[in-house]
Amino acid sequence: MTTVPEIFGSKVFDSRVMKARLSGEVYHSLKHTIQKGTKLDPSVANAVAAAMKDWAVENGATHFTHWFQPLTGITAEKHDSFITPAPDGRVIMEFSGKELIRGEPDASSFPSGGLRATFEARGYTAWDPTSYAFIKGKTLCIPTAFCSYGGEALDKKTPLLRSMEALNRQALRVLKLFGSEEVKHVTPSVGPEQEYFLIDKTLYEQRRDLVYTGRTLFGAKPPKGQELDDHYFGSIKPRVAAFMEELNTELWKLGILAKTEHNEVAPAQHELVPIYTTTNRATDQNQLTMEIMQRVAAKHGMVCLFHEKPFAGVNGSGKHNNWSLSTDTGVNLLSPGETPHENAQFLLFLAAVIQAVDDYQGLLRASVATAGNDHRLGANEAPPAVISIFLGDELTAVLDAIETDSAYVGAEKKKMKLGVDVLPRFIRDTTDRNRTSPFAFTGNKFEFRMLGSSNSIACANIMLNAAVAQSLKLYADELEQAEDFNAALHELIKRTIKAHKRIIFNGNGYDDTWIREATEKRGLLNLRTTPDAIPEILKPKNIEMLTTQRVYTEAELRSRYEIMLENYCKTVCIEAQTMSDMARKQILPAVAHYAADVARDASGKQALDPDIRCGYEAKLVKKLTAVAESIDTRVDALDSAIARFKTLSDVTEGANFIRDEMLSRMTELRVAADEAETLTAESAWPFPTYGDLLFSVK
Repeated sequence: MTTVPEIFGSKVFDSRVMKARLSGEVYHSLKHTIQKGTKLDPSVANAVAAAMKDWAVENGATHFTHWFQPLTGITAEKHDSFITPAPDGRVIMEFSGKELIRGEPDASSFPSGGLRATFEARGYTAWDPTSYAFIKGKTLCIPTAFCSYGGEALDKKTPLLRSMEALNRQALRVLKLFGSEEVKHVTPSVGPEQEYFLIDKTLYEQRRDLVYTGRTLFGAKPPKGQELDDHYFGSIKPRVAAFMEELNTELWKLGILAKTEHNEVAPAQHELVPIYTTTNRATDQNQLTMEIMQRVAAKHGMVCLFHEKPFAGVNGSGKHNNWSLSTDTGVNLLSPGETPHENAQFLLFLAAVIQAVDDYQGLLRASVATAGNDHRLGANEAPPAVISIFLGDELTAVLDAIETDSAYVGAEKKKMKLGVDVLPRFIRDTTDRNRTSPFAFTGNKFEFRMLGSSNSIACANIMLNAAVAQSLKLYADELEQAEDFNAALHELIKRTIKAHKRIIFNGNGYDDTWIREATEKRGLLNLRTTPDAIPEILKPKNIEMLTTQRVYTEAELRSRYEIMLENYCKTVCIEAQTMSDMARKQILPAVAHYAADVARDASGKQALDPDIRCGYEAKLVKKLTAVAESIDTRVDALDSAIARFKTLSDVTEGANFIRDEMLSRMTELRVAADEAETLTAESAWPFPTYGDLLFSVK
């Protein structure tokens, strides 16, 4: 029997494989690039390519691909075989350093947001040596960045790598001030918790809305949903357990540290939690995880849904982003520590995060803005659209003491002077976890809970890395000029807390009074929808920060604005047209036929005996007729909105129209259609109901 340690990483060209197959010189050069972020030595590429090819072929691979993440939200790949013609008419298996380092896929059909003309086709993929190559099926997949002929980033990987380097650059400046000369590299790490739904594939295929949009556009609430809380952490059903078992095996082969699996709150909802790793690897692995989950689910006769709100009335799905900062010497910079040096350093990095989240709350909100996530944020299972930070009672009290230069009352009463006195020891869980907070400190990391389940984690981490880098830059600029470092440090943290404490909130984020306090008293942003959030990308201060940190060019930012709003518009427009199609071709005929059947039954009874009362039938036919007329009227209104939208050429105007007009028409149509479902016999309803879908997998 094969054990987990034996299969783990068996499909990954990782450090273990590199060390065994590369010369000492080549291995150490490549390792230096991976760990320190130094420039790759070109002479290394051919040796790595040859070893990578031999390993891949031995493991059944026949092709290779540059695996990249365009601005579509999914991954892309073009497969080339290893075969090369030999002089004797046969073929040999070859793979060069040039092929490893760079590819040239057609870039004309990927979103560019105006970065390139429609007739321009050339794009480049560039090997990311910091993320391990892996085998998927019979193909060697090489993680790469993707850019245009002119060098503009056309993907999510390139800005992510830039943001990581920006954070590293500024963090090293700060650490040097604390005397940490041995630290050569600082890396953000992430562990994304992936929530998802599993439903029966046969039922899925009968729902046009699920097939076309990934969510149900119609559906009356079933008698039982999640009211009893009996699904959360409950026993895993055999069919789901079999799926999870195979999923774990496939993920472990790819070196993905899938650690925890359980039922989530809603029926048919589950969660997978990995151990965190470097942000770029975590991003790659999460994209790969979602792909594998869908593939494995299909093998088990199920469909894996990643939409943020596939079912109204039950919990939606998020992707909690657990983010931390670590040095190459093994120090977690968000771990409080137990010495004056560590305490002061921790508090400065904590202050940097607090300032970053406050200063760039709009960017963080924009980074998770999608049509799907709009349905989730602010609901009972997700944080509100207002961003705040949860620190817990103890840490908040420490910051209050610093701000007021007063004694901290904790384990012992002590007036704190940073860099001189020792903070009381922090126990990891000194305060209950706050499930309503969008951005919560959880002992040695922050949990950003606003991401939607279908989102790439790249976008949120790009903005978070860049924002924290900006805070650290400001601190380094100031502290490098200080005559008395400890005094300047204390004043800097004190000033930062006072200036940004509005973002700290430890209470119930679901409470309407908090939303009013946040917006009316504290001046925090409440960007409820994607059209509200995306313009934050082009705010002058945000452009300045992101370009200064060399994460994006202004042209790249303007392209993202266009692409994100365009994707929002296209997504909702597809949903609206699907609603219209289902209402006209499925729901209305079903309601009309059922009403006619009931009327015929009543007529038949009265023909048999005029004295037979048919009050039930008459009342039902009247209700069905009225609701059918209501549906018809509302479909007409929605079709009119769709036609109006198609006349709008400006993407901003189109997005605002959808937010202000089209979504309300869709809601009105759904209300009428869901009422019709409650009146129509189950046998006459044209597609599976919520009850069928949510409780189909045994």
